[in-house]
Amino acid sequence: MTSGATGGEVGTGRAFIGSFTSAGGRGITVAAVDRETGALTVVGATDAVPDPSYLALGHGPGGRVLYAVSETGRGAAAALDITGEVPEPIGGVRSVEGDGPTHLALAGGHLLTANYGSGSVTALSVRADGSLGAATSVLRHEGSGPNADRQQAPHAHQVLPDPAGNWVLSVDLGTDSIRICALDAATGELRLHGETALRPGTGPRHLAFHPAGGHAYVLNELEPTVTVCVWDATTGILEPVGETSVLPEGPAGDVATVTYPSEVVVSQDGRFLWTANRGHDSISVLALDAEGAKASLVTTVGCGGHWPRDLALDPTGRRLYAANERSGDVSWFTLDPVTGVPRHAGSLDVPAASCVIFA
Repeated sequence: MTSGATGGEVGTGRAFIGSFTSAGGRGITVAAVDRETGALTVVGATDAVPDPSYLALGHGPGGRVLYAVSETGRGAAAALDITGEVPEPIGGVRSVEGDGPTHLALAGGHLLTANYGSGSVTALSVRADGSLGAATSVLRHEGSGPNADRQQAPHAHQVLPDPAGNWVLSVDLGTDSIRICALDAATGELRLHGETALRPGTGPRHLAFHPAGGHAYVLNELEPTVTVCVWDATTGILEPVGETSVLPEGPAGDVATVTYPSEVVVSQDGRFLWTANRGHDSISVLALDAEGAKASLVTTVGCGGHWPRDLALDPTGRRLYAANERSGDVSWFTLDPVTGVPRHAGSLDVPAASCVIFA
């Protein structure tokens, strides 16, 4: 089912919001973005892809193409044309030959998916028209961790290319590690290059790079911490050098609340880092030193809802958006340019919201 316009066009920006159709979400919601205020207004939605929990943008001959995972038991991915008001599928939905894909990224002419359920990473070919071909490679992770409930097997949660485009990194919550792979752009084959072990039981979920490219920040889900790493783009070596809590110590940290951090974002100037914290229902603000080698917690603020699954900066880097899954909204915040502290500015109802990206 596809719905048409439900609100007037505001400004010229567009946002795409993923959601869980199995939990009452609309699928992919299209929203106009007011460039002056950051406010979102729904334009339309499509449920052509079941449970499109994570989205990415690429290019086709007609313009931008939207890619979505289908976070289902037998996982899939899809390409959608976004030249019109509502995204329209290009070609068919493609199997990722893995279970429960939670993340995707484009690299080397291929679409990569991180498959949480099966603990694997898949590469799919991208055709000239932006549609997806069959899987060209499936790299299966191995190992486990000390948390019997969450780490009984590999659980790939994120996959992304490094800023230089030399390597592909996959973050595995189940094995407490980051795998570094090489992607053959000609064949689509993924080859394991190395693996970086993190502290056992931390459950790494997502990673973000410093804009200078020499450091990476791994957000851990099973313990509310960020692991700072040095990244060498030439050798493809990731080395942990420090760990910082994303919650304050003492009563302000509300230690009685079980917290599962979900997303990490770095400012465009490399001065700040933000994390979304489910359970604590907050956004943490961390200051980075001049080299990006050290992160220090500044404060936490409310996320504007319940269970923030995703964070995203708008293209200007002046606003931060939180997709609050269980309260069913996307909240936006104005960022203080001096302190990096977000100030809540508004919210849009989006049932079962899971991610937000900007065109």
